[in-house]
Amino acid sequence: MTTTRTLLDELSPEAGRRLLEHSRPVRFDAGVRIFRERQRADRFWILQTGRVELDTHVPGRRDATVDTLVGGALLGCSWIMPPYVWHLGATAVTEVRALEFDARAVRELCDRDPAIGEVVFACVAATMARRLLTLRGRLLDGLVPRHGTEFPVYAR
Repeated sequence: MTTTRTLLDELSPEAGRRLLEHSRPVRFDAGVRIFRERQRADRFWILQTGRVELDTHVPGRRDATVDTLVGGALLGCSWIMPPYVWHLGATAVTEVRALEFDARAVRELCDRDPAIGEVVFACVAATMARRLLTLRGRLLDGLVPRHGTEFPVYAR
């Protein structure tokens, strides 16, 4: 199930219409940096087509890819809670078409209408949980010994 389906289909038609009032269609060319870590998170997107890589800055190295998103995915979760600053970066790998939402307007809508807020917050929380599990898996892949090597044993 995609984010678009989860977020918009879980809302009543009227609530979905109200949420979509705060969106606009956008397009990003391949290679475009959509946002960077530590910039202000004032919008989010639901990808319709294309592929986006999420990354994190690694000092002294090039940015490390954390996850790859495709059509239907929610791009951007940092807009939902203060301090509203991106924790990751994002780059379009292919041409991307998406719905871009005004974060402040959506937060205000969620405050005014708790039913909408519940669905939006649940969707963002589920997305964040999936991304944490993906990142955990990537971290563990880097720690698991390969080709019969052993973990070092340290005295306690």
